[in-house]
Amino acid sequence: MGTNKISGAEAVIRCLLEEGVDLVYGYPGGAIMPVYDELYKFKDQLHHVLVRHEQGATHAAQGFARATGKVGVAIATSGPGATNLVTGIADAQIDSTPMVCITGQVGKHLLGSDAFQETDIIGISTPVTKWNYQITEASEIPEIIAKAFYIARSGRPGPVLIDITKNAQFDEIEFSYKKCTSIRSYNPKPVLNLEKVAAAAELINTAKKPFIIFGQGVILSEAEAELKALVEKSGIPAAWTILGLSAMPTDHPLNVGMVGMHGNYGPNVLTNECDVLIALGMRFDDRVTGNLATYAKQAKVIHFEIDPAEVDKNVKTTVAVLADVKESLTALLPLIESNSHESWHNEFKEKYEIELEAVINDELKPKREGISMGETIEMINKHSKGDAIMVSDVGQHQMFACRYAKFNSTKSNVTSGGLGTMGFALPAAIGAKMGMPDREVVAIIGDGGFQMTIQELGTIFQTKVPVKIVVLNNEFLGMVRQWQQLFFDKRYASTEMINPNFIAIAEGYYIKAKKVTKREDLDAAVAEMMASKESYFLEVMVEKENNVFPMIPTGASVSDIRLS
Repeated sequence: MGTNKISGAEAVIRCLLEEGVDLVYGYPGGAIMPVYDELYKFKDQLHHVLVRHEQGATHAAQGFARATGKVGVAIATSGPGATNLVTGIADAQIDSTPMVCITGQVGKHLLGSDAFQETDIIGISTPVTKWNYQITEASEIPEIIAKAFYIARSGRPGPVLIDITKNAQFDEIEFSYKKCTSIRSYNPKPVLNLEKVAAAAELINTAKKPFIIFGQGVILSEAEAELKALVEKSGIPAAWTILGLSAMPTDHPLNVGMVGMHGNYGPNVLTNECDVLIALGMRFDDRVTGNLATYAKQAKVIHFEIDPAEVDKNVKTTVAVLADVKESLTALLPLIESNSHESWHNEFKEKYEIELEAVINDELKPKREGISMGETIEMINKHSKGDAIMVSDVGQHQMFACRYAKFNSTKSNVTSGGLGTMGFALPAAIGAKMGMPDREVVAIIGDGGFQMTIQELGTIFQTKVPVKIVVLNNEFLGMVRQWQQLFFDKRYASTEMINPNFIAIAEGYYIKAKKVTKREDLDAAVAEMMASKESYFLEVMVEKENNVFPMIPTGASVSDIRLS
């Protein structure tokens, strides 16, 4: 693009177009109004989605990013507009989601004067962004936005916030844009050390009970094919973290399930029996490890990781392979010997049979009168055939969804992992569906989390985005209630929900809605929802006091997993 004199606000839009952005989520206000004026002029090239709350903009941008692998973009005004973005930014930071947030700010001459809707969003967002920057001169806009996109998407991805004063939006500049490809002192990817790869291969080839745990790093680096090749060549059983879910098809014979607090019995218990633990693009989060003093102490640990800060942070490694996971697995594969580890696999199968008898059968085919969350997820599997993107909120329904959802392809599980943000699912589902319009997107939400961002039904109505919304209603804040039952002598303090008529609310937004209270009606209702070409709201009344098992109590060892 040649040079020409334009306003800073127009420069912002042109920068977004140069980065290939065609979809942004936001909410207008005084300090960002010049940018919105330009959005109006460029609406044929850049689609703006008006959310109902700025938090919804960040979660929608996250859903878009997680489903597509592209950078999500959110826009807000200064003050409360900017602070309302913070929860979504923090969520994106801990879950390594590429996102660029643009906020308006009061004029440069008013900074620090407590002007109307002035907030120090740079100071506020510094702990939860990968990078942030305040633009006070229009001339800075192209270079800073180019940097923002490069930093957000490169290396370990994350959120970037750019704050632009109002004078910088009005002032004119000679516009030219150059994409950023490097920044001095910022090394997004460590250089692969082939000696470390060889050392890892030797440990893997001599292991008797090797075990792989794969996380979201596999998805972020698009290393799904390399993971599958490694697992199939080596014969090593592989388990996933909740953000790693869908990197391998759930029905793959070497996929042994989920690790973590509500993960599968076998993968958790056998973590403390393997001799070599191979961690691929995961960070040994406390929900995965339980008590670190007893976690995999018998094992040699190989950590494939892009972020040096994560190595030896929680779990001491024997070999650390610092690099992009796709790059390191590509180098590892030729060094791996073919194997099957049949007797080791049989240990996982035996543990699965125990879990099947103690937990799974009762959850997926309950004999009780009430509908279970597990059987609802299984019914969605039946009608999605494993091809839907499932976007879950946070709580019991999230754990049931992560435990029982079936996925054939990657980037299919979108959920809030590290921050555990209730209210995530509804706006994130909007973003996921807009990013992947050819795929079915089903939001799985509890009655508590749904009411945190319920207003985004208005965004669905206005945009006509055909998301499927399933609220699993147990009239409780279910996960907190479960803990109160198990650890606080059933003192259900502030966890029982007196809910409104969700069907009437959905219909108030002109969204087709149905409520299921009996098991015999569930199949037909899910079939109708999945067949709908428009958005659809399904409320399923589930058992009030059903618990998620297995469960590792906080501070317990992964070996001390409870089945009831």
